[in-house]
Order: sequence, then C-alpha cells, then structure tokens
Amino acid sequence: MSFPLLTATAAVPAVGAIATAAVPAARKRVAKWVALLFSVATLALAVAVLVRFDPGGERYQLTESHAWIRDFGVRYELGVDGIAAVLIALTALLLPFIIGAAWHDADDLEPTRPNRRWRPTQGFFAMMLAVEAMVVMSFAATDVFLFYVFFEAMLIPMYFLIGGFGDRAHAAGEEEAGKQRSYAAVKFLLYNLAGGLIMLAAVIGLFVATSDQLGEGTYSLQQIVQARADGDFQLGTNTERLLFLGFFFAFAVKAPLWPLHTWLPNAMGESTAPVAVLITAVVDKVGTFAMLRFCLGLFPEASAWATPVVVALALVSILYGALLAVGQRDMKRLIAYASISHFGFIVLGIFAMTSQGQSGATLYMVFHGVSTAALMLVAGFLISRRGSRLIADYGGVQKVAPVLAGTFLVGGLATLSLPGLAPFISEFLVLVGTFSRYPVAGIVATAGIILAALYVLLMYQRTMTGPVEKSVVREMPDLRPRELAVVAPLIALLIFFGVFPQSLTEIVNPAVEHTMSDVQKKDPKPDHPVADKGWFDYKPVDGHAGGDHK
Repeated sequence: MSFPLLTATAAVPAVGAIATAAVPAARKRVAKWVALLFSVATLALAVAVLVRFDPGGERYQLTESHAWIRDFGVRYELGVDGIAAVLIALTALLLPFIIGAAWHDADDLEPTRPNRRWRPTQGFFAMMLAVEAMVVMSFAATDVFLFYVFFEAMLIPMYFLIGGFGDRAHAAGEEEAGKQRSYAAVKFLLYNLAGGLIMLAAVIGLFVATSDQLGEGTYSLQQIVQARADGDFQLGTNTERLLFLGFFFAFAVKAPLWPLHTWLPNAMGESTAPVAVLITAVVDKVGTFAMLRFCLGLFPEASAWATPVVVALALVSILYGALLAVGQRDMKRLIAYASISHFGFIVLGIFAMTSQGQSGATLYMVFHGVSTAALMLVAGFLISRRGSRLIADYGGVQKVAPVLAGTFLVGGLATLSLPGLAPFISEFLVLVGTFSRYPVAGIVATAGIILAALYVLLMYQRTMTGPVEKSVVREMPDLRPRELAVVAPLIALLIFFGVFPQSLTEIVNPAVEHTMSDVQKKDPKPDHPVADKGWFDYKPVDGHAGGDHK
C-alpha cells in the first residue's frame, strides 16, 4: 500500500492539536513551539502533495478509499485535483505565519493565580491546528458525507476562537468587548449551522436518488460523476435543482456571498487579527472550493440554470462590499467588507463558466489568502501598538515606523490588485473570462477595481501619512524581528506570483478543464470577423503551419 499522504497531511495538525492541548499549564511557551513545529511539519507534507501531483495525470490523485459506515454507504475517500492541491498548500502555508503572528495573543488571558486546569494558551493554538486539520480534510474528501462532517465540525473550534479569544481593542471597554465577541461568535455559528442543516437535507436527498437509480446509495463523488457520464444516473430536473440549492446555500453562507454575508464583518472585527486571517483566508475558501467541486460536479444542469442569479448576486457582493469598505471607520471591518467584495469576484469567475474565469477564481482563492493575510496581520500589529481599531486614531505612522507602513502599503496594493502583484493576475483572468461570456457583467465588475483603490488608499492615507499628532503614535515602535519574519515571506510570495503565476496555472488548468467538461461548457469564440470566417478552426495540413489558407 502506498503511503497515505493526504491522511497524513490532515492527521499531523490533528495530532499537533492534541499534543499542544496536553502541554502543562506552566509551559505555555512550550505549547507555542509545539504548535509551530506541527504546522511546519504539515507544510512539508503539503509541499510533498504538490510535488507528487502530476498535472497531466488522472483527475484525482493520491487517492485513498476505505469502507467507513457500510450500512449507510459512507466511505473514507480522499483525492485531490489541481485545485484542491493548491488550496491545501495555501492552508498549510498560512498556518505557521498565523501562529507566529498570534504568539502573544492569549498571554493576557492567563490567571493571576496558578491554576493547573486553566490553559488558554494551549487551547488557543490547539484549536488553530484543529481547524487546519478539518480544512485539509474538506479539500481532500471526495465522499460527500465525509466532506460534510468536516465542513460542519470546523465551526466548533472557530466559535471558541472568535468568542473566547477575540480582540480586546474595543473603544467601549472590556465589558462591551466581551458582549460584542459573544454576539459575533453566536452569529457566526448560527448562520453556518443553518446553512449546514439545509445542506444535510440535500446530502440525504442525493443518497436516496443514487439508491433508487444505482441499486445502492452512495456519497462517492467519483462514482456519481462516472455513473452520470455512463448514462446510469440522471437526476430529474426539479430534483437536481432542489439539491443544488441545498448545497449552494451552505456554500454561499461559508463563502460568504451577499445577502448571507452579514456574519463576516462581526466575526473578523471581533477576532484577533490572526484568527480573522484564519476565517477569511482559510475557512471561507472551503465554500468557494465546494462550489467548484460539488455544485458544478454533481449538478451541472442546475448550475447552468442558476448561473444568471448567481452572477447577479456576485456582482452585488463586489459592489456592496467595496462601497461599505469605503465608508468604514474600523480598520478590521474595512478589510472584512473588502473580502466580501473579493469573494464576489471568486464566485463570478466560477459561474462565468469559462476556463479563464474558473482558473482566475482558483488563483483568486490562493492570492486573496496571501494578500489578506499580509494586510490583516500588519493591521493587527498596528492595532496591538495603539490599542484601537479606529482609523481616526492613527496618522503619520510612516514617520515613526517606516517598515510597518511599507509592508502595510504593499499588502494594501495587493488587495487592490496592482499589476506586478499576485492578485492582479487572478482578477484579470476573472474579468476576461466573465467578459467573454457576459460582457455587461464584466463591465459592472470592473467598478469594484476603482472602489478597491479608493478604500485601500484612503485607509493608508489616514493611518500612515500626515503629521504625527498623537503621542501614542509618536512612541510607536517599528516591526519587531518576529513580526517581520511573519510578514516578509508573504510579501515575497505576492511579488513572486505576480511575475511568475505559471507555476500555479500549470497545476490548476487541467482541473478546470475537467470542471468545464462536467458542465458541458466550452469557451466562447471571440466576437470578431475572423472567428465568423472559421479561421480559428484552421488546422495545419501535412505538418505545415502556413500554406495558402487565408
């Protein structure tokens, strides 16, 4: 039997979570190093997944399949395509930086008297690793029920990370901050549980449909897709559309897509900056990934049927999120609304039903994760110095902390998709792919670029430029070595992928081709006279590339 690499990639952070939680209360520094080492080990395994993945090979690779709950047709099935492989790598890449940035975030929760049962530092980092394990399993699972289990299970540690270890930089004081954290955590949990319960009904409906047509029920994505290709499985139109809506609703909540987005600004605003990165750069990507793998893979006809409405919702998310970001006074809520706008671009790329759009959407998931991590973590370092999330409480920071201001600027420029930085490539592909099939939607979406420049540059101007009027800002230290070690690699990645995105597109594109085949879509030909004359259909004859063909 070959080494179960995907299982190991998910098991290592799970074991790390247990090991971190078991560290004695007095050894909180040891707990931090244990968590960091396990996250680095997970990153090494994720790199091995990328190295072993062959873009020209089978659609799903590194597969594992074992019986789990036989009576209910549930199997432990794992496998990755190019999309899942790069998202697992993104998750594993970000966790060491998240843990490094959160190094002291739980220190102030330590009790004044020794208490062997009170270990907030251990619990804080253990839950981060638990979330990582569940996210990796969600990306790797090819059994729908197995995916659902981890899709829902990750809500529990996230609830405690938001409510129990939230941000304490609140203008109204600790008591009000505690109420806001509790509200944000409960809202996050209720919204996502509601989406999950609706999805559960759809999961059961899918099992019943496969049982009726295949003789025995199954949750296996690969088996269902193959049976449909062979003509052995075909959902009725109404049934397929209802099942699609059940899945899509849960993924739209997780993504989040307007109007199911309202939990995100509260959750990110009341979380510490590293936990906010965990939410939007890691956990939320499961929603958009699942749209590609399950909505389009299982319900191609219903996906095409819902496309006009989904594209409209994505456009609203792009413009609504950007407009609200422009008017924000809270730095973290501004980044949260910007993320809502960015997720609109991702969903738009997915449902544009073009290879450029879906490749761009996948790259957007990766590059948005890196750029948001860079911007939010630097914002978190800034907030920890001043003790306030309000933009108005800053000004002139670049005069006293130029390195902090510089990294903040690069993170902001990446957020607005400046050419030369990684997010530009993904946003450009999404817009090109959308415009080729839906020109009006592509034109409307470009307004999000203008608004992004507005909210990013206004935030930078108000926090970093101008005179230093506040004494707290005047005494502000620049980035410390630990903080610079967290941010510098993220900035380097943004620049590297900005000039060399091919390293990821070669992995992603074959998976996108399979998805396009699932929904039976082909890229539209350019609306140009040469296309009408059939010139794009010309094939060389006798090995010659030219000839007399006009």
